[in-house]
Amino acid sequence: MYHLRLVGQFARASVQNELAYRANFWISLLHSSLGLITGVLGLVVVFGQVETIRGWDLPSTLALLGVYQILAALRGLFIGPSLEALAGMDGEIWTGNFDFTLLRPVDAQFLASVRHWRPFALIDLVLGLGVLVAAVYQLATALSPLRLVAFLLTSLAAVTILYALQLAFSALTLWNPGFLFTWVLDGLFNMARYPVGLYPGWLRIVLTWLVPVGIMTTVPAQALTGTLPPGTLAGSLGAALVLLLAASALFRFGLRRYASASS
Repeated sequence: MYHLRLVGQFARASVQNELAYRANFWISLLHSSLGLITGVLGLVVVFGQVETIRGWDLPSTLALLGVYQILAALRGLFIGPSLEALAGMDGEIWTGNFDFTLLRPVDAQFLASVRHWRPFALIDLVLGLGVLVAAVYQLATALSPLRLVAFLLTSLAAVTILYALQLAFSALTLWNPGFLFTWVLDGLFNMARYPVGLYPGWLRIVLTWLVPVGIMTTVPAQALTGTLPPGTLAGSLGAALVLLLAASALFRFGLRRYASASS
């Protein structure tokens, strides 16, 4: 309960800070709407020429786009802002302000993961849910309870993988504060807006096994459309747990190597 109260206080402070600049709401709404419209129009144009691309039709690809939009919104809501404040440009590791975080009587990983929120990312979340609903409406088959449960479980795994990757790339900054590892993750995450099966073989391996951003959107979309291969659900949940434990271990190991600004 103590940690939940802290999360609530952090979120409340972020909302108050964002509401001080009300024009940001309209800017965020315009930016999010334009991004979504261009993405959907691109798919409509492509599938106006072909019916399927490697087994993906318009409704299933729309479902994947909706999943990507939701993940991007959650990343923009709290995962990204918090860890970017730690490891981004002029972040706490670079400036040495991370010392003050370590001195606080709260777990360093927890504090670094939930301190900053960007409430306007909720706009992206609503738009992503809208795309997902539109995709489900266009599917040829009804959404069964079993398929819905599989989608929710794979989506939970996707969020866990996203957080684990963001934490791991942020932890690498503890070894080399001058290199923005999170920017590398940004480029890889953008590739998740397309089915991983569309990429060449070597890149598919990278996006599936090395930095598994591809399965974060492809697997939930397959669960929603009923094309999820057998065993993939359990595999995605297992991969999410392993990545979370590995990222946490990497972060804690990096803390031992952190050179304090006062040292």
